[in-house]
Amino acid sequence: MRTRLLPLLIVLMAGVLLALGIPLGVITAGVEQQRVVVDRIDDAARFASLAQFVTARPATDTDHKTSEEDERLATLRTELARYYGLYGIRAGVFYRDHTPMATAPAGLPVPRDGEGAQAFREALAGRRSHDPHQIWPWDDTGRIPVASPVIRDGDVVAVVMTDSPTGHLRAGVLRSWLLIAAGECAAMLVAVAAAFRLTGWVLRPVRVLDTASHDIATGRMNARVAATAGPPELRRLARSFNEMADHVEDVLEQQRAFVADASHQLRNPLSALLLRIELLALELPDGNAEIASVRTEGKRLARVLDDLLDLALAEHTAADLQLTDVAALAAERVGSWRPLADDKGVLLTYEGQRAVTGWADPIALSSALDAVVDNALKFTPEGRPVTVGVAPAGECVHVTVADRGPGLTEDELARIGDRFWRSGHHQNVSGSGLGLSITRALLAAGGATIAYAPHPPHGLKVTVTVPRTGP
Repeated sequence: MRTRLLPLLIVLMAGVLLALGIPLGVITAGVEQQRVVVDRIDDAARFASLAQFVTARPATDTDHKTSEEDERLATLRTELARYYGLYGIRAGVFYRDHTPMATAPAGLPVPRDGEGAQAFREALAGRRSHDPHQIWPWDDTGRIPVASPVIRDGDVVAVVMTDSPTGHLRAGVLRSWLLIAAGECAAMLVAVAAAFRLTGWVLRPVRVLDTASHDIATGRMNARVAATAGPPELRRLARSFNEMADHVEDVLEQQRAFVADASHQLRNPLSALLLRIELLALELPDGNAEIASVRTEGKRLARVLDDLLDLALAEHTAADLQLTDVAALAAERVGSWRPLADDKGVLLTYEGQRAVTGWADPIALSSALDAVVDNALKFTPEGRPVTVGVAPAGECVHVTVADRGPGLTEDELARIGDRFWRSGHHQNVSGSGLGLSITRALLAAGGATIAYAPHPPHGLKVTVTVPRTGP
């Protein structure tokens, strides 16, 4: 869930930062250019104040150094030349008919088109030029024209034009953008860190709740959630989950207690009933079929009660996990069952490694293997093999019991292990249908599992998986 929630938050915060950063960059560029334009307007106004006192044109258009040259005109030309030499900004003062009064550099013409021509026309109309188009850092061919009217006696007699390069402006805008980008990156890092903390704070109760649910699903009914962290809604959910788990645990405990008590209480009247049957049999002729049938059903009922009591105890008893040599334990169980296998004519063998360790309850694992091997011997015909093998597989150990019996269909494999369930083909074989249920309960208490699969060409393969990592 975190991998889905975290990108969503990061994309959302990145969008917010971009929505703030892009307008800020545009505004910064505009402010930087406006500062330059205002500075050029001030310079043009200063030159206009000098030019308004020049009352006559030069004696000739080509000779600017005659003795008759107006002193004010010479001062204006000197200022323009110094301005151009110092800042590299082209500047000129032009009469209304576009004739130059003074220019720097010499020969600077009046713009004929574009923003410069428009600014000149606006200055002739008595207005200062409007703001030029925005200059961006990548616009290396743009320039900033600024025009200011020269007014004498209320009339526009000339126009001051400045034509500025944009290199310094573009460099300043780029520096401002780099600072904004650095701030955006820093803010993004802070946002990502905050997103990690926020998702961790929100999802921590969910992870704890998921862990507790898994523990309860695997049989650890005492698992609970600490409802002290996370948003209020998740804390309420944790409290509700704990209440539900308490209720489920109480119901299961009552069920187990009922099964155990019922099994225990029924044993005494059943024993008395079997005893009366035996006494009654003494009064009847030997070989009476009805008495034999009643004896068989009574013994089967006693076996069912014993298995019910074992199942209740298996579901209630906590596992005593130990680092166990699973291979040695399996080989030992094979040795214990071999006399019975030899008596039935079944070839019971052990295959696999001699030493493989895993974490298991030795008593529970032994009981589970006994139940599985017992089933295999029951359904394997005489002369057929039953093989028990142990092999490590990564973080677990597989104990397999494979027989060559009739096997089960796919539908029957889905039901095997259910309480009191027995295949319709095996009803003539003794048993209560609880053995594999007890086995599953014993293994689940220690974190082990049991699985069933066909064993081609015919037979059943049972795999008991024991973890190799400690609890």
